[in-house]
Amino acid sequence: MNNVYTAKGNEVVGEQTAEYTEGGIRWRDNVYQELTFRPQEESLPLKGVGGSFTLHDVTIGQRFHWERQESQTFQGILKLVVDEDKIVAINILPVEDYLTSVISSEMKGSCSLEFLKAAAVISRSWLYAQMQRRQEKADGPAPFFSFVKGEGESIRWYDREDHTIFDVCADDHCQRYQGITRASNPQVAEAVNATRGQVLMYEGKICDTRFGKCCGGQTNEYQYCWENIEVPYLRSVKDPFCNTHDTQILRQVLNDYDLETRDFYEWTEELSQEEIHERITSHLKMDLGPILALEIVEKGPGGHISKLRIVGKEKSFIVGKELEIRRMLSASTLKSSAFTVETKNVRNSIPGRFILHGHGWGHGVGLCQIGAAVMGEQGYNYEQILQHYYTGAEIKGL
Repeated sequence: MNNVYTAKGNEVVGEQTAEYTEGGIRWRDNVYQELTFRPQEESLPLKGVGGSFTLHDVTIGQRFHWERQESQTFQGILKLVVDEDKIVAINILPVEDYLTSVISSEMKGSCSLEFLKAAAVISRSWLYAQMQRRQEKADGPAPFFSFVKGEGESIRWYDREDHTIFDVCADDHCQRYQGITRASNPQVAEAVNATRGQVLMYEGKICDTRFGKCCGGQTNEYQYCWENIEVPYLRSVKDPFCNTHDTQILRQVLNDYDLETRDFYEWTEELSQEEIHERITSHLKMDLGPILALEIVEKGPGGHISKLRIVGKEKSFIVGKELEIRRMLSASTLKSSAFTVETKNVRNSIPGRFILHGHGWGHGVGLCQIGAAVMGEQGYNYEQILQHYYTGAEIKGL
């Protein structure tokens, strides 16, 4: 605690340790079901966030190739709860303060102001849409299952339903939120304030404004990543902007650890028979025999594969959707599912090597951050950027 907080009637400051034990949270020799730490200067919840706290060794980029740990500092309320034999840290704070952090965490604050405004509108829209979905699911008659498993196939996607005890997570699964660790650029605050309360809407509803790093030249569509429904404002569009090698723009839109990824527009991944067999067997928890082929069953307009048939010597199996495919074929999650397959060193119909020729970084749905950054540098305003990526959506003030 970097300032004085209060919890269970005590003033709290400095280093604290909370441990999971016997179904509860052990703190200062007592066990609790949950703990809430509030900045002392708060008289009412969310009336000025005040204070700050630091969490050590937070894992970011979980299961992606840039995964690492870092200490992160947050403002506002800290709530600790028990969930599935672990402690979950929940930060409670106002939406607009959250957005300032998200935009600074997703990219650098040195981008063009128009691009940052576009980012503020879509981050705000996405957040409110997720909060509404969470409430709808809570009020609904039955739980929603984000997987379909049958004879010869396993189709799974990762979405809102993965979170039930908080609105959004802090990692790439939702939106990167790293507190005030990187939220120090005044231009980000200007973009948030200039668009305060603005969201994208379609036919009277707040848009679920998905976005990713680089679409690879054409955006993907919602149903190829998540639930099998068409979302009219998440249509596939051509993106002539994201194929850039302009280091000035890339340094604006990519954080330091993102800059480690250089081959995001076009990339190649090469796997030996032994590597691909081990990864598929480990992921599926079944042995298909030597892998003979990877066959595309279904893909989106931008080439992002949503169903992939793995042809083994013993049997075949279909896997989907895009993130599941990416996790299956790479130890640290493939950059995207938009790839074609080349085989080499074939002996007795068994390839010795598989070469994946891919493009793009991420799921490819909605706004392409690198493409939008280029548009901002070329003089497009934030309304034009949003209209390009979200077909038929309108900016409205809440």
